[in-house]
Amino acid sequence: MPLITLTVRAGKSREFKSAVLDGVHRALVASGVPETDRFHRVLELSEDDFRFDGSYPDVQGARTEDFVLIEILLSAGRSVKVKKKILADLVQSLKESPGLNPENAMVVFKETTWENWSFAGGRQIHV
Repeated sequence: MPLITLTVRAGKSREFKSAVLDGVHRALVASGVPETDRFHRVLELSEDDFRFDGSYPDVQGARTEDFVLIEILLSAGRSVKVKKKILADLVQSLKESPGLNPENAMVVFKETTWENWSFAGGRQIHV
């Protein structure tokens, strides 16, 4: 039950944002997330409000205005192996569409326990 937050610089096209989110979703589904478990939000920030270093810590080349920050909030328990698979699938998807250089993508996994989710009506379906 991931919750995805995509942060981009303001002005990115709907197609660009959709392609990134579609790539994230495909990578998650390939790792066992149900196809219908799709909850995404996009934050578009100005240059003043979305600042990033062009090279930290080991960027090969330099980040550009296409830089995206992808936060994946998911239930605790996925192994490092599963997270590496998600990253590999995600990077491949981003290269294909929207043609994003993977050096322009930062991914952060955040974990929470099952009892912290209520999808509707105050029900905690996984506790």
